[in-house]
Amino acid sequence: MKLHLGVTDTHWFRYLQRLDPPPEDINFWQPWGSQGFKALPEGGPFLFKLKAPLNAIGGVGFFASHTRLPLSVAWEAFEQRNGCATFGEFRDKILNYRRKFGDTTLNPTIGCIVLTDPVFFKQDDWIELPRDWKPNIVQGKGYDTSTSIGKELWSKVHYTLMGKYRWAQRGEEQKSPLMAREYDEPEFRQVLSRVRVGQGTFRVKITDAYHRRCAISGERTLPVLEAAHIKPYTQSGPHATANGLLLRSDLHKLFDTGYLTITRDHRVEVSGRIKEEFENGKEYYRFRGSELLILPEQDRDRPDPQFIDWHNSQVYNG
Repeated sequence: MKLHLGVTDTHWFRYLQRLDPPPEDINFWQPWGSQGFKALPEGGPFLFKLKAPLNAIGGVGFFASHTRLPLSVAWEAFEQRNGCATFGEFRDKILNYRRKFGDTTLNPTIGCIVLTDPVFFKQDDWIELPRDWKPNIVQGKGYDTSTSIGKELWSKVHYTLMGKYRWAQRGEEQKSPLMAREYDEPEFRQVLSRVRVGQGTFRVKITDAYHRRCAISGERTLPVLEAAHIKPYTQSGPHATANGLLLRSDLHKLFDTGYLTITRDHRVEVSGRIKEEFENGKEYYRFRGSELLILPEQDRDRPDPQFIDWHNSQVYNG
């Protein structure tokens, strides 16, 4: 099993550690958007290496995805789960990093390593660094439990999680998914694959699945694109790509309020109520009967018929 030990901003760690309730997902941001992240498979453990003088492992999250977003959009998606109390604080922290290298862009594109179900250890439970960790490592280092050092590292993290921490989900005490008996057995890998997806993760996954374009209009301007649930989360709709659409903000509002929907064959339906109630709607009726312009490449990520049926029967008013 692959692990990653990432060098972690201390303020980011301390702020997220204090959030109540604990965050369901977080943004481990990178000041420079050109950086990719291919060190972990989805669900892989990402360990928080605290900077000097702390020099310890302070917790773990689970890799959901990596993307690049304008700073303002990253804030909109994760808000305080970026590790800052306000957008101004978040912006200043990013810009200060970049200004050291002569960049003065006011809304730069940053890298976002999205992590779910983070656990922040109490200081008494911090874990010592692996014996091969070098002080000059700037970003992080990968490990694998097939090696003696990787196995020893994961054993310590696994023990800490088993002995010290329980997660609360929807008001019920629940064991960490890392309670599996052995860290390399199939059961453990299945548990990792079920790590929950939060609202910020949902936004990122939908944005990338739809290639950063509105599914209906093809609009590419990212700040006006929103991740829409087909069946709302408040109605037990999951944060799943198959329960989402990337829509321009006005189309999202029409979708949520029943003036617009899609069919099982991915065509757009527009309600006659727009004209009846607002004496307008030419902009929207042009989409009536048209196929979605953008769909995810993977069939499993495309709108699920059961969610489409729910929206058409419970929300849409044609």
